[in-house]
Amino acid sequence: MSRNRLRACAAALAVAMPLALTSCSSSEAAGGSDTCPGGEVRFGVEPYEDPAKLEPAYRVLAGALEKKLDCPVSLQIVEDYSAEVLAMRNKRLDLGQFGPLGFVFASQRAGAEPVASFGTADGKPSTYTAGIWVKKDSPVRTLADLRGRSLALGSPGSTSGDALPRYALTRAGLKEGQVRTTYSGGHPESLLALTGGTVDAAQINSQTLATATKAGTFRPAEYRRIWTSEPIPNDPITVRGDAPPAFKKAVREALLQLSPKDVEKVAGFLDVTPPGPMVPVTKESYRPMFDLAKTMKLSEEDV
Repeated sequence: MSRNRLRACAAALAVAMPLALTSCSSSEAAGGSDTCPGGEVRFGVEPYEDPAKLEPAYRVLAGALEKKLDCPVSLQIVEDYSAEVLAMRNKRLDLGQFGPLGFVFASQRAGAEPVASFGTADGKPSTYTAGIWVKKDSPVRTLADLRGRSLALGSPGSTSGDALPRYALTRAGLKEGQVRTTYSGGHPESLLALTGGTVDAAQINSQTLATATKAGTFRPAEYRRIWTSEPIPNDPITVRGDAPPAFKKAVREALLQLSPKDVEKVAGFLDVTPPGPMVPVTKESYRPMFDLAKTMKLSEEDV
């Protein structure tokens, strides 16, 4: 509840008790409101990049959201996909940003509802791609050439770092075990496995590629991409499905009113440069991810 609202309620109480009871709800008296039902908004983000780099970027976004909602926003960079899904299911998170495939299971298991995603400068939903890279002088030219070789994936349940590369290997006729796949622990770690020479190939999505190229830790000219995916819809920010309807409405409005400046630091990690305002998304926006999970027979245990 804002200070101005508190003053208004106090003034009303001093003049007429019945009117005060009408205008000041019991939730407001306890420090809650439609935009701040529990006294704070708990916002979880999966660690798709180094958490030490993500946290300051998301604090800018969370601070802007806090002003729009007139409610403290508690930011949490969670341990992994499954921890975030579980936290929302157990009502320890009100909002959560999930990867596209992570959202599938958050929707099924925790009732997560997509609200907004990151828009381009021309106001369209942004996308990214998964990719598999090898060193420029590698004899590997196609996915089939990976037979008997090593491939670094990101982390289990990742859209671009796990599911889509594995699906691509299957479609290329490679059976389980014919490629020595290992999970490096994340997108940056997968890239490092390739540049460090510990694997023959690695998944590097367009977001990590842009960040590492800008930082000078990856020189694309020294490597070759042998596969790239179709465009993937960017991460949704979701709200817990059993949250009060008025809160869901307030969150949607607040996110869609954020300025490009409010989200540009986060958008930079998602390869949305320059960013526009956030754009509305629905469950249908991620239908290809639901279809992928069904095709690959994935479940929440795979996240």
